[in-house]
Amino acid sequence: MAYHGQVTVGGPPDVHELTHLIISKVAVGPMDNNAYLLRCRQTGEQLLIDAAEEPQTLLNLIGPSGLASVLTTHRHGDHWQALAAVVAATGARTLAGRHDIAGIPVATDVPLDDGDEVRVGEVALTARHLVGHTPGSIALVYDDPSGHPHVFTGDCLFPGGVGNTHQDPQAFTQLLHDVETKIFDRLPDETWVYPGHGDDTTLGDERPHLSEWRARGW
Repeated sequence: MAYHGQVTVGGPPDVHELTHLIISKVAVGPMDNNAYLLRCRQTGEQLLIDAAEEPQTLLNLIGPSGLASVLTTHRHGDHWQALAAVVAATGARTLAGRHDIAGIPVATDVPLDDGDEVRVGEVALTARHLVGHTPGSIALVYDDPSGHPHVFTGDCLFPGGVGNTHQDPQAFTQLLHDVETKIFDRLPDETWVYPGHGDDTTLGDERPHLSEWRARGW
């Protein structure tokens, strides 16, 4: 079945099968967070993006193959409630943006900076540091050599706008700048966007609205 990215809490994961990478998306409660499991087809190594909640749901998704790494996109509590349990069960190493690790109550093994490479088996992804939703938010970009790019944006980019900056004009300006210069300016319209909550989108669907977002200030 074709991947659509529409998942519900308590429902099954949706699976996006690429040439080199398998992406499984699941929703967990109570704040309808998305978690993403990336699996390298060549090696079977797996990386989890955001151990948000429901550790047993995430461990079921991970399965018997084990988990090499878990990346936390940012320090907000709804994105790491299951982190300690998942790490305890799997022994996975932890990754997070350098400027957010103080707010994540599980030790970060690998602090990430803008441009750092994150590997899952034979697949390489790139960390992008986006400031505004939090000081250290990380988006993860997979530039698929056999297709279009894919970007996991945490709470920095959604269908219809950038993430919440709590009515702080400076934070909004910074976040929009980073999203434009590090995501929209570097990636094509076909880029698939996997956000921290809700449905997926593409950069092509969102690009025409950048000026609207700037004008409204959120």
